[in-house]
Amino acid sequence: MLRCIHEAVLAELAEVGLGRLTMEGIARRARTAKTSLYRRWSSPHDVLLDAIHSEHPEEVPSPSADDLRGDLLRALRQLVEWTRSPTAAAAAAILAERKRYPELAAALYERVFDARGGRFTLTVLRHYAARGHIDPALITPVVADIGEALVLKHSLDADAPPSEETLAAIVDQAILPAVGRGRAAR
Repeated sequence: MLRCIHEAVLAELAEVGLGRLTMEGIARRARTAKTSLYRRWSSPHDVLLDAIHSEHPEEVPSPSADDLRGDLLRALRQLVEWTRSPTAAAAAAILAERKRYPELAAALYERVFDARGGRFTLTVLRHYAARGHIDPALITPVVADIGEALVLKHSLDADAPPSEETLAAIVDQAILPAVGRGRAAR
């Protein structure tokens, strides 16, 4: 039933937009009573955040921390895959309306992105830094955003997700040098 409600809120958002998202619409689409929704969530935005959280991937680097390049590539592939999902579209809708719904945008970061360990490559970089393979001082906010920013820029510019070759170039030419691992380091 929970999955059905999550699918309903995502479909309702896609159809009516953030400003017209209601518990009534979600309940109708999920074929459940509105009171059932209110037992678990206080607002349609809470239902939406729960749906995004439940489907947001969590990067899990290799436990031995012995393949930084491979873990970064997996993280970027996971990001690319997620960008094709309804939950990514929902997150984008929230971010597009962040001036109108600043509390919702803040909650997206707090309850979804941060709760899942942060951004995709940041999770990997922190993992390797915690094991002494990367200087933590090199993981600045700019470095933390490099991979995701380049994937999203490429997607916007090319109107298509980046290829495997482009993902490898992002890792080899941007992320690894930024953390002192150089192009040839693997």
